[in-house]
Parts: sequence; structure tokens; C-alpha cells
Amino acid sequence: ATLEVGETKNGEGRIAYFDEELKEIIQHQWASRKQNQKMLTFVFYNRKGDDQIKRFDKSWKKACQDAGIGSRLFHDLRRTTIRNMVRAGILEKVAMEISGHKSRSVFERYNIVNGDDLKEAAYKQERYLQSVAGTNSGTIVNFERKKG
Repeated sequence: ATLEVGETKNGEGRIAYFDEELKEIIQHQWASRKQNQKMLTFVFYNRKGDDQIKRFDKSWKKACQDAGIGSRLFHDLRRTTIRNMVRAGILEKVAMEISGHKSRSVFERYNIVNGDDLKEAAYKQERYLQSVAGTNSGTIVNFERKKG
């Protein structure tokens, strides 16, 4: 999808690539529009299907209600996406380009560390230390304490 200059939060244009699941959803939506002969340029359109949504906040609230997921902030999707990209091993510079973040400081506000992240870091460190145990650069496994 091409995001035109002036249509994004930071005002810059960029290209957004879809994963297979999102691609299928968009293709299904497009096929539905063709079948109904309603060829709008909007991804989200009003209930009648003849124009864009005027109050996205109301439509989002209704969609969350219909999905049975309670109250969710649409903006939380951006934070979740950034966290998922970083945890999937996508380079942070690439994640910043995808999300449109220009500065590292703003990006870091979205890349929130939680308890699971800290636990995973401890496991990774443990696995690493076990893999190098007994080498010059690893940990010393058995040692005797000096008395005194």
C-alpha cells in the first residue's frame, strides 16, 4: 500500500507491505466491493458502504464491542506492532521506517520492555553462559574458595 505524502502521522509518504494474512483480508474486502459494485478508495467506509467513516472513534468502539474484546485504543495497535517487530528480530531501524518514527527517543516510547522480556533475557544469558562454560571467555564452573 502506498501511503502518500501528507497522509501519514509524520507527513512523509512510504510504502507499507502486507503479510499474507492482511493481504488475504484486503483481497477479500476488494472482491466484496467489486461484487457489490462499490469501488471506494477508503479502507474503512461507513455503515452504508457509500462513503468514508466520519467518526472513526465511534466505529472503532463498535468494532471492539462486536468482536467481544472490550475497550481498546486503536493507537495500541501501533505499540503492539512495534513490540512484535522488535521481538521477531526485525532491525530497529527497519521497524522505525515501517512505523514512521523519525527519532530513536519516540520509537523507544513504543518499544516497551515488560516482565516477559526480562525473563527471556535471563534465559538467553543462561543459555549463552552454558554454551561457553569451561572456555576462557566463559564462566568458571567449579572453583574453590580461599579460606581466610
